[in-house]
Amino acid sequence: MVSGPDIITYIGVPLAVLGVLPIIYNTVSTLATLSKVRRILRRGRLAGVTRGDVINHVIEVELPRYTIAPLDRIEQEKEYWRLHDHPSEIPGGSWTIFHWKTHSIGQKTQRIDYADQLRQPQAEIGFEELVGFLLDLGAVPDPVGFRMLRGSGLWAPAGTRLLLSPNQHKAALSIAPLDDSDGNLSLSVNWSSDWGTRDQNSLPPYWVRIRGVPPTRPVAKTENEGKEPLGEEIGGPKIEDKDDLKLKYAPATEDSPPAIRCQIGIDGLISAIPDDFDAQMFDHLNVQHLEVDQAGTNTTGVWFASVITAHGTSSQTILWNYKIPSSILNFAKKSTIPCGILVLLGLIEESATPEWATHYNDGDEKVEATFRRMREDSRAAERERAMSPAERAVAFRERTQKRHDDWVEGLNKQRRLEAQREETRMVEALQSPKWDNKLVSEHQLTWLKEKGYVDRSHDLRRAVEVLLWRMVSDHELARDLAKILDGWLAFVDNGGMRKADYMILKQSQVMFAFGCLFLAIIEDSVTAAHGSLAMDLQECLRVWKRVRLG
Repeated sequence: MVSGPDIITYIGVPLAVLGVLPIIYNTVSTLATLSKVRRILRRGRLAGVTRGDVINHVIEVELPRYTIAPLDRIEQEKEYWRLHDHPSEIPGGSWTIFHWKTHSIGQKTQRIDYADQLRQPQAEIGFEELVGFLLDLGAVPDPVGFRMLRGSGLWAPAGTRLLLSPNQHKAALSIAPLDDSDGNLSLSVNWSSDWGTRDQNSLPPYWVRIRGVPPTRPVAKTENEGKEPLGEEIGGPKIEDKDDLKLKYAPATEDSPPAIRCQIGIDGLISAIPDDFDAQMFDHLNVQHLEVDQAGTNTTGVWFASVITAHGTSSQTILWNYKIPSSILNFAKKSTIPCGILVLLGLIEESATPEWATHYNDGDEKVEATFRRMREDSRAAERERAMSPAERAVAFRERTQKRHDDWVEGLNKQRRLEAQREETRMVEALQSPKWDNKLVSEHQLTWLKEKGYVDRSHDLRRAVEVLLWRMVSDHELARDLAKILDGWLAFVDNGGMRKADYMILKQSQVMFAFGCLFLAIIEDSVTAAHGSLAMDLQECLRVWKRVRLG
């Protein structure tokens, strides 16, 4: 007969053991998973806090969340261009492939059951900083990706490629799942050391290189141009320049013209440094006259930043920082110069313009006046022959005096008539059809080449580039250009050109011609940027200020 202790021994004890087995399994499994998680954290060099609940088989992991930013390109050059030796392989940690400036912004706690559920917190970074950094490394934007991101926002499918590798075969930056984004745009990054195509000598985003020309030997002034040096080329010094500052910026050969790197920020020009191996060539590079102040009183800086931005803008432009003021954009798109004014300035022939002036035919009137004068002289001579010698002498003197008075009166009348016609011609010229800035600039560029202010081999973009280069070192040129453009903008806002405005342009015709080149470049930039990758990219950067990178 089986007793109670036997039942407890043979049945109760095994049942008790079976009841404890899940606890034992959970304990062993939790400890094994916890050890694996810690091993993963050590391999990824992550400082995290781990805790295990052996009863419920739950593991808590606390990992720091960071806000990151790219390193300084110059001071931390070595780390900036080099990949991290031990990047994290945990999902969400793709950003650890690069070296960053990091700052901890708190802890994120995860509750996981298995090691493969571990996620590294995504890092916060400025979208513009991220894109600029990857572009500097050599990434290539994907127009389809940015167009999709601009149109769909957070609904853009995960895996959409925004930036491609330099060979455009793989994704460098793509949209990631929104699991840890807290409503922000979630991105993942990828890079390989085999992709590197750029280095410290490459031009970073928001910088532009402008190339000048070596100086040429100036020639003597002509009689027609007493105030302007006709022999000066765009990059050469003025004849009246007594210091050799600009000569200092020019190399000896045409094959290696001097170049300047300009950094353009949101407010305009930030700095300009020589793009040359011998930095001693540029001892006195000063750009204070081109910096835009907070009050906006330095219009020279505004014009320089607008033109250099327009010069660097095209359908292939990737990233730009300065926004050309709407007033300047609208001004550049307007047709503001009457074609008759170009005729008066000697830039074009009147036959090349639509009919706008009154034409006078004084030939018949002059012939009739000549015959009338001859008839009067003939009749007077006949009357004098019938007179006595004394009377004939008096009549001859009177006739001679009258002829002189009539001649003087005729000259005065002709002078008044010409002045009246010139005034009428001026009014008609001011009211003549206005030409587009692009068309005006073509004639201005031709005139500048004929007068020797622009090299004959330079097109519009090259001429503007050299002008920008000159403005960096030539304070007077920069000031005069801004002055003529400000005056031009003012009379357009006030209803159009008047005679006083024409006289100002005539006195500063070279500056006026340079200003036309500037406006043509700005007008071209409006068309080039419209509907392009640059517009999509800039709109995405405007909408998404901060993103999560993992």
